[in-house]
Amino acid sequence: MSEPVTNIQDDTRLKRLQRTLDSGAMKQAGRMLNALRPGEIAHLLEALPLTEREILWGMVDEAQDGEVLVHLTDEVRADLISKMDREELLAATSGLDVDDLADLVQELPQAVTQEIIESLDLQHRSRLEAILSYPEDTAGGLMNPDAVTVRPEVTLDVVMRYMRRLKDQIPEFTDNLIVVNRDGKYLGVLPLITLVTNDPEETVAEVMSLDAKPIPVTWDDGQVANRFEQHDLISAPVINDDGMLIGRITIDDVVDVIREEGEHQFMGQAGLSEDEDMFAPVLISAQRRAVWLWINLITAFLASWVIGMFEATIEKVVALAVLMPIVASMGGIAGSQTLTLTIRGIALGQLSASNTRWLVLKELAVGALNSIIWAAVVAVVAGIWFDSTSIALLIAAAISINLIFAALTGAVLPIALDKVGIDPALAGSVLLTTVTDIVGFLAFLGLAPLFLL
Repeated sequence: MSEPVTNIQDDTRLKRLQRTLDSGAMKQAGRMLNALRPGEIAHLLEALPLTEREILWGMVDEAQDGEVLVHLTDEVRADLISKMDREELLAATSGLDVDDLADLVQELPQAVTQEIIESLDLQHRSRLEAILSYPEDTAGGLMNPDAVTVRPEVTLDVVMRYMRRLKDQIPEFTDNLIVVNRDGKYLGVLPLITLVTNDPEETVAEVMSLDAKPIPVTWDDGQVANRFEQHDLISAPVINDDGMLIGRITIDDVVDVIREEGEHQFMGQAGLSEDEDMFAPVLISAQRRAVWLWINLITAFLASWVIGMFEATIEKVVALAVLMPIVASMGGIAGSQTLTLTIRGIALGQLSASNTRWLVLKELAVGALNSIIWAAVVAVVAGIWFDSTSIALLIAAAISINLIFAALTGAVLPIALDKVGIDPALAGSVLLTTVTDIVGFLAFLGLAPLFLL
């Protein structure tokens, strides 16, 4: 499939701007920069080393500062905010949508945050405080309180005239009007396509849709993303525990959630945060990575200690030292496959108490089948290599044990970590590697005296 023309054009504009920056034509670069969308500017800022980033940030029009900050990762945003003075921060936050403002003010200095809140009119202040009262990773933290509502008893003609009066005040991604009663309780939605294709004399109650289920304000962002994916939503109403409409969530916010979750899973495999700045100072990056390097070092020493317990056995049979990495490696790969599948199931909300047992049994069956196949393959190769049936049987037995145990660990470990509040995406791979190495070495070297000596 050919690449969309718009994507090619956007990529070309970004590359052209990068070349202009490299050439030193700053005025021209400034004009090109401010012709980009805020998201594109944010992408470019994240791709620049610190010195060039500061220069480019100084070239962004003040009117775009707030929108650009919203699109940046947390670490890059925090770094730029720390270098802005009070007046710049106040200017950057003016004109932002309430949901974007809520994302931003939480990272501003307390004095600036208070000043921003006090500068808002009563309506916007109450909306902002409502969003800030919910955790950031819930439906309440994602929602925008701006929504167009209508009553069920009015006619479509009245609704059309109401929409014409709103004009530019209609929120983005408005595909439905939300129907509420006089008390503000959610009743259903009126799709815009229904509004414009039905008799103007009909009432909202006669044509409204009752199928659009609202999202509870306490849902976590993963549940929200799943609802949008499963129902192909552009927007969705948010209600409180009493069924009262308090806002709506739009697809742009959900795309951010999906992207962040994907980055979290990918970066977490290396023990890194999804918000880590690629061009952060060397000392800061080294300090962050030292934590997981230290944990890995401890687990490596643990595996080495297990090997040391069988030093005398290894000295007698050199083939053991040659074949040990194969046993550990096969277990590590098999376990990581199951681990990744399980973490994905947890992230998507697909794993529950009712199906966890079936997943564990299924992965054990897969591990058992793989153990038979690959134990046979490795046994044949090792037997021919060292001209020894005993070595072939030994490594076959060790690989079988490790593959089955790796499958069990890969399925159970992330579930257990999640239950105790530890992120399996960050801790899972390190712990799994330790388990498969130790079990592999114990099985291989522990069985060696039975087969060889």
